[in-house]
Parts: sequence; C-alpha cells; structure tokens
Amino acid sequence: MKSAKSQVALLALCQATAMTTNTILVTVAALIGYALATDKALATVPLAMRQVATMVATIPASLLMERIGRRGGFLIGTIIGFIGAGIGIYSLTIAHFWLFTLSTTLLGASNGFVGYYRFAAADVADEAFRPQAISWVLAGGIIAAVLGPWAATGSKGWFNSELYIGSLVAILGLQVLTSLLLFGLHMPALVKEQGTGNTRSLTKIMRQPKFLVAALGSTISYSVMVFIMTATPLAMAVESHSFDQTASVIQWHVIGMFAPSLITGWLIKRLGVLQIIVTGTVLTLSCVGLNLAGTTFWHFAIALLLLGLGWNFMYVGSTTLLTETYRPAEKGKVQAIHDFIVFSVVALATFLAGRVFYRFDWAILNQLSWPLVLFTLLAVLWLQQKRLRSQRLV
Repeated sequence: MKSAKSQVALLALCQATAMTTNTILVTVAALIGYALATDKALATVPLAMRQVATMVATIPASLLMERIGRRGGFLIGTIIGFIGAGIGIYSLTIAHFWLFTLSTTLLGASNGFVGYYRFAAADVADEAFRPQAISWVLAGGIIAAVLGPWAATGSKGWFNSELYIGSLVAILGLQVLTSLLLFGLHMPALVKEQGTGNTRSLTKIMRQPKFLVAALGSTISYSVMVFIMTATPLAMAVESHSFDQTASVIQWHVIGMFAPSLITGWLIKRLGVLQIIVTGTVLTLSCVGLNLAGTTFWHFAIALLLLGLGWNFMYVGSTTLLTETYRPAEKGKVQAIHDFIVFSVVALATFLAGRVFYRFDWAILNQLSWPLVLFTLLAVLWLQQKRLRSQRLV
C-alpha cells in the first residue's frame, strides 16, 4: 500500500500541473478569443477546439498507453502540450486568432492524456483504496486553484503587456515541469498482466445500468460545468467586473472542484457512491439558481464555488461507479469509450457557450442547464431504487 500511495502522490502532482494549465486557459482563452476574433460570437471557439481535441485524443491515448505504458503515454502528452504552448506564444505576438486556436487544439490533445491520471491511480490501488486514490489524484487540482489564477494575473503584464503572452509562457513551463515529474513514475505494464482473460463486447458492457448512469453522471457534470464556467468570464466582463475579480471567481471555482477530493473517497465509502452523485446534482442545481438570481461579484463567486463542488461529487462518484462496470482485461476500451463520450459532449458545450451567451444571454444559458442536471438526478435515483430492490430479493 505504501508503494501505491507514493505513486498516487506523484500522479496527484502531475494532475496539479495539468490542471494549473487548464485553469490558466479557462481564465484567459475566452478573453483572448474575444480580443482576436472579428466575430465576437467566436470568442469561445479556441476553448471549444481544445475540448474537441481532448475528445479525439482520448481513445488513441488509452490504446497507446496499453502498448507503451502509462508513463510513456503521459510523456507524449506533455510533448504535445509543449508544442501547443509554443505555437500559442507565437500566435499572440502576431495577434492571429486561428493560429491561437491551433495552439489550444494541441493543448486539448495533451489534455486527452491527462484524463487518465485518475485511472492510473485506480490501476495501482486495491479495491478498498481505489475511491480514495481517484479522489486524491483529483485533489491535485487544489494546487491549481492557487497557482492557476495567480499565474494568469501575475503573468499578464510580462513581455511589455502583450496580450496574455506571459500566460502561455507559464503553460510552456508547466509542460516541462510535468515531464520531469513523470520520470519518477513507475507502474506495471497494463496489457501483459491485465489484458488477458474473457472479455465482453463494448455493447454488452455499455448496456449495464451502472455504466449508463456512470457515463451520464460524468458527461452531464463535466459539460454543464464547462458550459457555465466558459461563459462566466464573458458574463463578468459584460457586467463590468475587473479581470482580477474574474480570476478570483475562477480560483474559487477550481477550489470547489478539487478541495473536496481530500474527503470524497472517504465519503463514498461511508455514504455510498450514488448518494455522493445525488449530492453533486443538488449542488449544481443550486449554482444555476444563484446565477439566475443576480450578477454581482458574490453571485458569480458563490455560484461558481457551488458549481465546482457539484462537479467534484458527480465526477468522482461517476468515475468510481464506472470502475464497477468492467473486468481488468476490459478496462482500456471501457475507459476510452467513457472519456470519448464525456469529452464529445464537453466539446459541444464549450462551443455552444459563446454562441448561446451572445445570441441570447446569461439567463438563457443557465436555464438550459438545469433540465440536464435534473435528468441525471432522476437517473441516479432510479439506479438507487433498483439496487435496493435487488438487495431485498437476496
């Protein structure tokens, strides 16, 4: 267990650097897009393309790691991120919107590898430690909550105050740091020891009620979170809130996303995975209600904090539920299809965020969110009742 914990700790640090990159991008990318795009409705396209690239990369990343191992795959991901950050720096020096979009696309492809840190933690943990291992890795985002907004605001004035070039320089440095950390990662090969045995078809696995609810919980939690979060800097700018205030709101949001991970695994063991997902849906619905109630700084700050908390409970819970749906020999393909589904919808949500915000308004954007969360809540309650009926029959 000591060895497993040391590997989980290293994965948590890698998660921290990766999420710091994501936090910086979320803070500045829509604002950069707004400044560079001729059509302001395209402001969130760079972020949307990042999500598309993440979605496209998920399956190749998983299959590649089955062939060369987790560490090799993660290192390739950081190389792609390094190239993306370099292109981003150049795109801002010449103020080129589509070249910046290429940069975020490559950073998104890099992010497709990052999603497997939590599964790598599950690989090294036994069944009892697995929920905590997953949540501890995601807890690495607490560091990102501090470093991300600080790096975004602190680097804004670098290089003669050119448009957020310093933010991209910080991202490039984070890719180098992640690569150095990964050289300390030592994990058993995935395929040779786990890729044998009888396997079921993906169709059969995906028909399981547990898989359906796990995929729904992950997808809705992530897509609604991104849908609201992506538009928040734009909504705050319209309401004349400062960039520092926007960075602060994003910081509280990221704290909400990852701080609970210190105890989410313990809560899952104590209360049950489905109850944690239910709690996450209630928190997310509370965020939407607060966003509809007003647009002061504190409305944005508390709502985004609740959004982060809701995402954590729903996403960690759904990921844990997913690990109950496959055998060891099936994990590669199941994890790949799960993340492909999640990031396909997340990419669509990111693209629509800017379009909905500018074609309609902040209120409509939030009103479109709550039915999806409510549907997820009903699905989880259905599975909960199904489990209770099965237990009574035993």
